[in-house]
Amino acid sequence: MSPIVPRWEWRTFGDDFGEADAQFASMSPERIQDSDETYLLSARSDASVKVRDGLMDVKRLEAVDEDGLEQWKPVMKAEFPLSAESVQEVLGALGATAPVLDRPEYTLEELIAAVVDRDPALRAVEVNKHRDHFTIGGAMAELSAIRAEGAGTRTIAVESEDAALVEAAVRDLGLPLEPNVCLARGLKAMVGFGA
Repeated sequence: MSPIVPRWEWRTFGDDFGEADAQFASMSPERIQDSDETYLLSARSDASVKVRDGLMDVKRLEAVDEDGLEQWKPVMKAEFPLSAESVQEVLGALGATAPVLDRPEYTLEELIAAVVDRDPALRAVEVNKHRDHFTIGGAMAELSAIRAEGAGTRTIAVESEDAALVEAAVRDLGLPLEPNVCLARGLKAMVGFGA
């Protein structure tokens, strides 16, 4: 089993990306993905906690460099039902204290009903994504359209294990390094949660 390597990530949100839009339009996506995902958002944390393709996927912020790039490490990719211990880990990532967990395992629906919906600092949000994937200067880049709770926006993300590749790709796209807004923060702003 290969070791889990954290990735440096940069992301921005908006409707018009100017030069970056023109660059993406001049390239063919390497891959196109459409997905429906459930994000668990927290007023206490910006951790990435989502369910995609039936898997609970959790990433934890490890570091922020001097240019504002964020290094994220995957810490869970688990099938449902989740064990009570895994639910505790998810809640820890969200900065939440678990209530008494009275089941040995939880489906997503049970997790939302028994835990998320009972905590005003947590919220489950259904998100639809359309992602076009590219490689720019050795870094992975995606141009995405996302929709949640009747709102929509576009986002560009660039990531790599090498922070220098991320910085170079962002500059090549003609975009500023700051602000760097992770997806959880962007979703919270989009749906008006935790502001």
